Amino acid sequence: MKYLMFVCTDPEPDTDPAPEPDIHAWVATNDGAGRRLHGNKLAPVSTATTVRVRNGQTLITDGPFAETKEVIVGFDLLECADLDEAIEVARTHPMARFGRMEIRPFADTET
Repeated sequence: MKYLMFVCTDPEPDTDPAPEPDIHAWVATNDGAGRRLHGNKLAPVSTATTVRVRNGQTLITDGPFAETKEVIVGFDLLECADLDEAIEVARTHPMARFGRMEIRPFADTET
């Protein structure tokens, strides 16, 4: 099953003094196991552009859609057996300690 995992900042990061996990090791482990199909960091939120169409008019706004303290800073496309495996992959991501991970399954387009 495929999941999109958003990597987000969080205003309340973990305060555990343990060493920060190595992102390169996490990527290598999950790429090697076939659980991570693709992923990347995103450019800063200041580079975002929001596009909407209202009453036939294209509206373009500099910046993200929502003004929040949390920001999506990256993503990973996961292939996992089930949600439990996706949660384990997210739990071990280094940003899980300093940010938050949002996991979403892809919608069933067969119906």
